[in-house]
Amino acid sequence: MLKEIATSSRTRDIIRKHGFTFKKSLGQNFLINSDVLDQIIAAAGLDETRGALEVGPGIGSLTERLAKAAGKVASVEIDRRLIPILEDVLSPYGNVNVVHSDILKTDLQQLWKEQFAGLAGVSVVANLPYYVTTPIIMKLLEERLPLENIVVMVQKEVAQRMAAKPGGKDFGSLSIAVQYYCEPELVCIVPGKAFIPAPNVESAVIKLKRRAEPAVIVSDEAKFFHVVQTSFAQRRKTLANNLAALSGKDRKGELTELLLACDINPERRAETLSLQEFARVCEALIRSGMLV
Repeated sequence: MLKEIATSSRTRDIIRKHGFTFKKSLGQNFLINSDVLDQIIAAAGLDETRGALEVGPGIGSLTERLAKAAGKVASVEIDRRLIPILEDVLSPYGNVNVVHSDILKTDLQQLWKEQFAGLAGVSVVANLPYYVTTPIIMKLLEERLPLENIVVMVQKEVAQRMAAKPGGKDFGSLSIAVQYYCEPELVCIVPGKAFIPAPNVESAVIKLKRRAEPAVIVSDEAKFFHVVQTSFAQRRKTLANNLAALSGKDRKGELTELLLACDINPERRAETLSLQEFARVCEALIRSGMLV
C-alpha cells in the first residue's frame, strides 16, 4: 500500500517520477506534514454529504485527505503540468474532479452548479499560493457563494491580519473585509519545514466561518468598504485627515462635527475603530452627501 502523499519520501518520489520542477512565480510549496492535515480536515467539518473546493492542489497531498473526508471534491489548479500528476495520484478516488483553471478567472457560480449540486454544504479547503491569497479570499467572499467554511493555509502574518481585533497594528481593511462576512479562528501555526520546498516564512491555518448575515448592516456595501479603505489609506494619519479625501478640505469642519455626532473622536486612527463604528460613520457620510 502506498504511503500518503503528504510525506517527504512520497512527495519526492512523485516529483522525480514526473520530472516536475517548481515554479517560484506560482508559489508552489507542497505540504508534507500529516499532523497539519489532520487539523485542516478537522476544522473543515466535512462528511460524505458535503463538498470541498480546493484551490491549488499541487500534487494532491491535501486533496487525498479531502477525498476521504468529503462526498465530492473539486480542485482548481492553474499549472497545466500538474494535471497529469494529479490524475495519476488521485486515480483511486472517484469523488475528485480536477479543474484546470485560474481560480480568479473561474465562474464560481457555474462551478458550484456543476460540481456541488445536491450536497448539504460546501467549504473551501486549500493551501493557498501566498502571492494571491487576498484576491482569492475576497473573490470567494464577494461572490456570495453558499459557503459553510473557508479553511486555508496562508502566510502567518496574513492570517493574523484576518483575525486581528481593533486597536493593534495588524487590524486593517483586510480584517474588516473578512470579519464583515466571516468569524475568523486561527487553527495552527505551521513552520517552513512542513513543506517541500521550505518557504522562508511561517504559515498558519485559519478557519473563516461564514456568517448567516454580515457582521453589520449597511445601506451600501461598496460605499462601506470605500470608507474603510480611505480610512486606512495612510495609517499614521487621523481618521478625520484620511476621510477628508472624501469630504474635501472645504468641508473638514463639517466632517469633524459628523464624527463627533457618531461619538467618535476625529483624532482617532482607523485601526482603533470597530466594524460597528465604521458602519455608523459610513451611514452618516451617506446622509450628509459627502459620500456619493
